[in-house]
Amino acid sequence: MYSKEDAAQIRKQFWTSLGQYMRPIPSEWNPRVNWLNYHTGIKGIFLRMHADRNMAFIGLEIIYSDAEWRKGVFEAFLPLKTLLHSTLEEEWMWEAEAWDEHGKSLSRIYTVLPQVNVMRQEDWPLMIAFFKPRLIAFDAFWAGAKEHLDWLNG
Repeated sequence: MYSKEDAAQIRKQFWTSLGQYMRPIPSEWNPRVNWLNYHTGIKGIFLRMHADRNMAFIGLEIIYSDAEWRKGVFEAFLPLKTLLHSTLEEEWMWEAEAWDEHGKSLSRIYTVLPQVNVMRQEDWPLMIAFFKPRLIAFDAFWAGAKEHLDWLNG
């Protein structure tokens, strides 16, 4: 069992390691990319990554307090589904209605790597191999898709 401080330190080491692997890789559209805190450039749309004792998660989250607006934004992604999946070379899950760990509603498009544990350093290579190509592929997708969604900023 880990103390709270030890667990936080181990998680920090994992994300630092992933950041070091990603640092030399340029973005398709953003010259100042921070891979671990990927900025989509559109308010309310976030690329999220998560790793815990059970799995690793990467996904696009659409977060607006207005449920109808969020639904409309989610539906605006549907014509881009084929482009996303072909760029990623895999299919992600699409949830129009989901909830975060605090019970707030959101929409998400995501994938999960099950049965990995961020607390086990021997799982880190597998987790990095999961995140790295998906981050790169998502960035390539976003470079083309962002222009179709810029109306959200206006």
